[in-house]
Amino acid sequence: MAVSVESCDGPEDQLRSQDLSSIEAQTEKPDNDLQRPAQSPPPLGPPPDGGLTAWTQVAMGWLIIFTAWGYVNSFGSFQTYYTSTLPHTPSEISWIGSIQTWLTFFLSAVSGRLLDAGYFLPTVIVGSLCQVVGIFLMSVSTQYWQLMLTQGVLTGIGSGLFFTPSVAIISTYFLKRRAIAVGVATTGNSIGGLVYPLVVRELIPRVGFAWTTRAIGFINLAALGLACTFLRPRLPPRKSGPIIDWSAFKEPVYLAYASGLFFMIWGVFFTLYYLGSYGHDTLNMTFPEAAILITLINGCGLPARVLIPLIADRYGTLNAMAASCLSLTIVAFCWLAVSDLPGVYVFACLYGITNGAYQSLMPTGVASITKQMDKVGTRMGMMFSILSIAGLTGPPIAGEILAAGSGSYTGPIIWAAVASVLGSMSMVVARGFVGGWKLHVKL
Repeated sequence: MAVSVESCDGPEDQLRSQDLSSIEAQTEKPDNDLQRPAQSPPPLGPPPDGGLTAWTQVAMGWLIIFTAWGYVNSFGSFQTYYTSTLPHTPSEISWIGSIQTWLTFFLSAVSGRLLDAGYFLPTVIVGSLCQVVGIFLMSVSTQYWQLMLTQGVLTGIGSGLFFTPSVAIISTYFLKRRAIAVGVATTGNSIGGLVYPLVVRELIPRVGFAWTTRAIGFINLAALGLACTFLRPRLPPRKSGPIIDWSAFKEPVYLAYASGLFFMIWGVFFTLYYLGSYGHDTLNMTFPEAAILITLINGCGLPARVLIPLIADRYGTLNAMAASCLSLTIVAFCWLAVSDLPGVYVFACLYGITNGAYQSLMPTGVASITKQMDKVGTRMGMMFSILSIAGLTGPPIAGEILAAGSGSYTGPIIWAAVASVLGSMSMVVARGFVGGWKLHVKL
């Protein structure tokens, strides 16, 4: 990333610049009576693609994703608990998680641009404080509107501020090994998806909702404090430039990629939010038994989040992304055949694997289609803001379909699976825009 500043040619220029005013210091000294155009300093060398500093960013990014998406993706456990304890419909309750997801995605446009502008650390610190405060206030929330404000709004704002900048800087430290670096960081999603539902499942029956939530707050406080200490951007700031890079919407590959992820998120978050409720309502599972389904989805995605990025580094990110989305679509339709406990456990495992595969490549895909790396934060933030609409509307739409079908899950399952079909097709089109339709091309 190059920052446009005026350069000095030698010691004379450097001494002269110290005596001039700040305005004069920005004026280029003539050379041979000709005014030369402003020049940028030499660009940074290539990303280190490894080393202690680079892998430290991966480790801290892991903590960020653990506390952001591990927590968000575990809302299905809370959905099951709230459905059984609050006088509200599943669709109404899902709005809490949808608002949280929407804000986590939507604010990425702002936080991504703040990264590019050089405000990385303040953004991450403010976001961390918002999320932790929201969780602790959630522990004293007993009514629907209180949970909406704390778990939905405040924690969503916090996650939205610190998530995208932290993931974007990982991409700037790696090139050839970018997919595996980001993929390793996204395993924090799966581990968080294991830990948070287990905490909810085990502690609520023993110590109650309030102290269960406080335990989660202390976990996030420690993890985010460590991340704020060691995360550091590699590239110099790009002070100028809009929050939205409108030129991206003139690129067919960007539009197709964004559309593909939009439809995938539309269907995926229905499954993440409602599978536990499906087990409780349809298969008569107890709350602890239903909560374990969310743990299975997130836990089974862990190997895929490492294996698929390795494949992507070898065969191409867009190739791996398209294949992962197609696989998830096939599994999504399999939910229609589930009718007993063994079936729902198998489905949760398979869905977790395919969901983890495509989610591990989402940030890497944005970086792979971005030609100027000093815009990766902005473009990644834009992408996630687009996805925020899918995260906001997907679960409530499915909830309304569920209510219209008198509690039958067939309608929303088909709706989510069809959304995945549209997402997969869009991802295949994005791949075609980059390298045509030849299969044996690394893209």
